[in-house]
Amino acid sequence: MDKDELTVWALANGWQMLAGCPSLTKPSRPKEAIVRLSLKATVVNVEVKKPAGKWEKVSGQPYGKIQPDPDTGLPLGLGLDTIPGFTMLMRENKDRMTFARMSGAPG
Repeated sequence: MDKDELTVWALANGWQMLAGCPSLTKPSRPKEAIVRLSLKATVVNVEVKKPAGKWEKVSGQPYGKIQPDPDTGLPLGLGLDTIPGFTMLMRENKDRMTFARMSGAPG
């Protein structure tokens, strides 16, 4: 997967663009990113915001090593499927965006 494919996948799966990065937010603070995909020229990093406000890299791979799961489309190789809590956080963000669209509320 390349930078554009990852961005399209992320935005279709509950991520939103915050500060130029596809990001996930806490359900209680939907405008504050706590996980982001830092898309560099040749690699992508998954970063988590620590309580002190600093971003910490938890995984990363060159684009060429990231492949979509044939069943779900989830990018494999970044740990999104194995790092505890990421799957649930992605689902909560996607559900919140879906319900916002259904109710007509701004997202």
